[in-house]
Amino acid sequence: MDTELSYLQRKGAEYFIQETKRVIEQRHTALPMAYVHSFGCQQNQSDTEKIMGMLSAMGYGFTPTAENADLVLFNTCAIRENAETKILGNIGAIKQYKMANPNLVVCVCGCMVQQKHIVEKLQKSYGFVDIIFGTHALASFPELLYQKLAGLETKLVNVLDKTDDIVEGLPVHRQDALKAWLPIMYGCDNFCTYCVVPHVRGRERSRRPEDILAEVRQLVADGYREITLLGQNVNSYGKGLSPAINFSGLLRQIAEIPGEFRVRFMTSHPRDCTHELLDTIAAYDKLCIGIHLPVQSGSDRILQAMNRHYDTAHYLELVDYARKKIPGVMFTSDIIVGFPGETRAEFESTLELIRKVRFEKLFTFIFSPRPGTKAAEMEDPVPYSVKSGWLRELLEVQTDIVYDLYAQMIGHTFVVLAEAESKSKPGVLIGRTNTNVLMEFEGTKDLIGHFIPVKALKATKTAVIGQIIE
Repeated sequence: MDTELSYLQRKGAEYFIQETKRVIEQRHTALPMAYVHSFGCQQNQSDTEKIMGMLSAMGYGFTPTAENADLVLFNTCAIRENAETKILGNIGAIKQYKMANPNLVVCVCGCMVQQKHIVEKLQKSYGFVDIIFGTHALASFPELLYQKLAGLETKLVNVLDKTDDIVEGLPVHRQDALKAWLPIMYGCDNFCTYCVVPHVRGRERSRRPEDILAEVRQLVADGYREITLLGQNVNSYGKGLSPAINFSGLLRQIAEIPGEFRVRFMTSHPRDCTHELLDTIAAYDKLCIGIHLPVQSGSDRILQAMNRHYDTAHYLELVDYARKKIPGVMFTSDIIVGFPGETRAEFESTLELIRKVRFEKLFTFIFSPRPGTKAAEMEDPVPYSVKSGWLRELLEVQTDIVYDLYAQMIGHTFVVLAEAESKSKPGVLIGRTNTNVLMEFEGTKDLIGHFIPVKALKATKTAVIGQIIE
């Protein structure tokens, strides 16, 4: 959104990047090093690439460990309680380095610090943290760091409740040379009762299509072979934009860009998944046919309690339509086990749905109450030990399904993007099909970055073993 405020934010970031660089050059004779660690989802990873882009522009290099760093930054996740506990443990471990090096700058940002109680906890119990900024204040990071390094402030906090602006043009330090994250929208309007995302990421804001298309063209020109479009609900892309455009229209424009690349997207909400979208995927070879469509539960009562705005019949209709229109399509999904009040019979409904759809991959979670969400206030009588048993049972079912799906691939040839050499098997390359199935095959390193025809020879529980077809 090219508003006056977002323009000023970008210009302010550019100004303070240069000012901070000047201060760093005065203070350091050697290249200062930053340790940056990102927790959570792909959107967090994309934000981290912008943060690293700004740090690089300010004159920092990067180190894989915090021990000898001049700056430590944690980009945090608030999606589950155990994630917050782990992150606080990681932050606490930095205190020893701060004591050894008082000039070390410690920063904490991201979703966790959008919660007031977390900011208060950091200020009270983690006093060695110098800079705290939230998801809406990404562009303010260079100014905050400048104030710290220039000695203008010692403890800095910038946590905005919301923003309607998208700041374009921030530098990006991408961590992969072949695959790129590309946000097309921010925030979420769905307010699922278990989810903290709308509270920490704000309401939906879509990027202008011309900005997205320009970024795709640049990524293709730079040699990227796989681009993943990001949003909390990419299917609702385009709300409030003029002229009008929806996600299907954006995908068509991206798929028509010249070049050898393919496109994935996540996350896709079943509520807004349409036949038009599935027809669009079927029409363009560049659009991958591995679709992440989180169902969360196989019980209609639980789906209603989650405020998901669809039922299992609607979900299964989408799957059936996709399989008629898109040969070879595969689905992945998210499942929450043990939502408040879930019964054994309702859990078995989830197992039944999993057997019907036959997902290629499941991201499974035991329900975690998040402060500020409606589900956190619901009665939850089922013990955690029972929920853990349900999850183990679900994973056993899913493991058998995946092995069977992979076994059905044997004898067929798939186009695979060769991504890297296996760390444990010299001479073996790893890559993924357009359904996102992991394949291993013998090959030389010069094939990395190319799309290779690979014939499936053997199935395992985690990957398919193949052979390059000349």
